[in-house]
Amino acid sequence: MTARRAILNNQGQDISMIDQLLEFAQNHPLLVGAFVVVLLAWLAFESRRSATGGVSSGEATSLINREDAMVLDIREIKEFKAGHIAGAINVPADKLDNNMQRLEKHKEKPIIVVDKMGQHSGAVVTKLQKAGYSGARRLKGGHSQWVADSLPVVTR
Repeated sequence: MTARRAILNNQGQDISMIDQLLEFAQNHPLLVGAFVVVLLAWLAFESRRSATGGVSSGEATSLINREDAMVLDIREIKEFKAGHIAGAINVPADKLDNNMQRLEKHKEKPIIVVDKMGQHSGAVVTKLQKAGYSGARRLKGGHSQWVADSLPVVTR
């Protein structure tokens, strides 16, 4: 026989989880409102991030091998030298505006933007797309995912 734990209100009446949730929301409108705002902001951020055309490590490999995609590594120079995708060009994200001319010859090619974990590359992809680099995409999971997938890296 299964014992059911009853949740009782202060009048001794059995109340459901939904009733508890509604009561909590009525008693704490600011807290619930803040939660809803944070949830909506997070959903908007995630939808914008996924809309930047992310590619998996396997898709990136295919683009590099079949379509001569250019890999743009936006990590800091020290991280880049510790290990990077073969043939990648290093332009740290904060120096991109001053180095756009380095990318000009790759404007018609697919460009795969790589950061450390895939969190900051979306903003760079958006910037590149606005500048006319329609083939710009981010590497999902960044360099960390590339390494986790046991794909080769170059050190210098």
